[in-house]
Amino acid sequence: MEHYTVEQVASLLGLHVKTVRNYVRDGRLPAVRIGKQYRIAKEDLGAFTGTPIRAPRRAEASSIVQIDGIARGDMDRVSTMVLGSLASRPHGLRVEFVYDEEREHLKVIVLGGLEDSAQVLRIIDALVRE
Repeated sequence: MEHYTVEQVASLLGLHVKTVRNYVRDGRLPAVRIGKQYRIAKEDLGAFTGTPIRAPRRAEASSIVQIDGIARGDMDRVSTMVLGSLASRPHGLRVEFVYDEEREHLKVIVLGGLEDSAQVLRIIDALVRE
């Protein structure tokens, strides 16, 4: 369960901190006291404002790229370049490689945010075209 400080609630609602504290003290806004500070549950804030507080939307992509007729050396180069490009990427992106040496098939599995996944797909496309 997510909680907000009085200061965060004041900022979200465009109110003064003292106003939010008064709502808490009057019992109009449920809160839990932790030490010297109040914490307001996300659900209680939503009920207080009459609108549910939602987490921002997030879209993800799951992609499988199959590359046929790729020799082991080329597969090593593609995987090294793709993994090297991920060093500066957010942690929410996952890329895995499955290589069938006998059939010279490489499958690249990309899981993550749309823009990051698209960037990995562009890198793979450029490497395969070389």
